[in-house]
Amino acid sequence: MPIINIQLVEGRDEEQIERLIAEVTETVVRNLQVRPEQVRVLVTEIPATHWGVGGKSKRSLEKES
Repeated sequence: MPIINIQLVEGRDEEQIERLIAEVTETVVRNLQVRPEQVRVLVTEIPATHWGVGGKSKRSLEKES
């Protein structure tokens, strides 16, 4: 049973997440020759204040831009 874990900075809408799950599942089915019901996709949204890039939070980098 493939388990795919995706971590994203929060901010996408439900439709985008649903589409991501569907397309990742299709890719895994096609490449690993498994059934869709065998695929698990976990999407974890991380607050921008908890996502670090180059020693700064993504939120602080957005404010600098």
